[in-house]
Amino acid sequence: MHRKLALFFSPLLFLGCSDDLPDIIIPVNIDYDQEMRLFVEDISKYAKDLERDFIIVPQNGIELITTNTRTNGPVDDAYVNSTDGIAQEAVFFGQNGNVDQPTSETESKRLQDYLNLAKEKGREILVTDFANSERNIDESYEKNENAGYVSFAADDTLLDNIPSYPEKPFNVNNDDIDKLEDVKNFLNITNTTSFSTPQEFVDKLSETDYDLLIIDLFFRDNQTYTEEQIKQLKKKNNGRNRLLMAYVNIGMAQSNRYYWQSSWPADPPAWLLDEVPNESGNYYVEYWKAGWQDIIYGNNSSYIFRIVDAGFDGAYMDGIDVFEYFDSLETEE
Repeated sequence: MHRKLALFFSPLLFLGCSDDLPDIIIPVNIDYDQEMRLFVEDISKYAKDLERDFIIVPQNGIELITTNTRTNGPVDDAYVNSTDGIAQEAVFFGQNGNVDQPTSETESKRLQDYLNLAKEKGREILVTDFANSERNIDESYEKNENAGYVSFAADDTLLDNIPSYPEKPFNVNNDDIDKLEDVKNFLNITNTTSFSTPQEFVDKLSETDYDLLIIDLFFRDNQTYTEEQIKQLKKKNNGRNRLLMAYVNIGMAQSNRYYWQSSWPADPPAWLLDEVPNESGNYYVEYWKAGWQDIIYGNNSSYIFRIVDAGFDGAYMDGIDVFEYFDSLETEE
């Protein structure tokens, strides 16, 4: 499944010219933007081969929508077509994690320019804003609806609770939700620390009428949900069907995940890099390397396989924008 391109995966290419001349060391540049696109495309193909209607939604890193990562560039059709929707945080509220603060007009317009390119290609747009005052929550939902986006106003960046306002989901409905384009609202709640047991968490979510739930694949400490709990989550309180997607970070390794090995900090695999500053337990990875990609997809132990096998309808993929970190390293050099 992996794209075996030796010239891209090796930081240096050694060419032996002759017995009389020294080897020439030629640096090989990696196109970090394109490698992330290819990663998402390969994940999508693998997942949809397992389950034809499986939903793929990358979050953030929306610059990848165009081939040159600029708003005036041509759309990268291969990348966009590998997705069913595009997700973005803080389009109207919550820029840089500032809850209840409006995103600057300049940044909001920039984000919308990218999102609208994907929307024109038929992709669904999911926006998670961050607002906790009723006035700004209402404004967030109104602005997203006017833009043609489906949105969720989270009252905290932790994404650890069901907001008390509004009392019912925005655009609540009694429809069965069978595909992403049917979704009129969603709940993004990937942190379960506010709940004592998996069943308590499942029961609380079952009491809501959101069309789409985005949760982590696991409860705390990598506890898996039972088949019955998954079925319960896929029913709205009104008895209608809804979609259930699993969060997965494909751009960073996390030390609280099932795949993490205690020996790695002292003896890291070739693809594992430094811990992310101010994000304890999160590590940069060379996401274009086969070792990391094997963890994410392509085999029966991989993250994506586990999501499909558990009965989720799709993968909500975070960490897409990590390519910017690697791009910045090249800029510094």
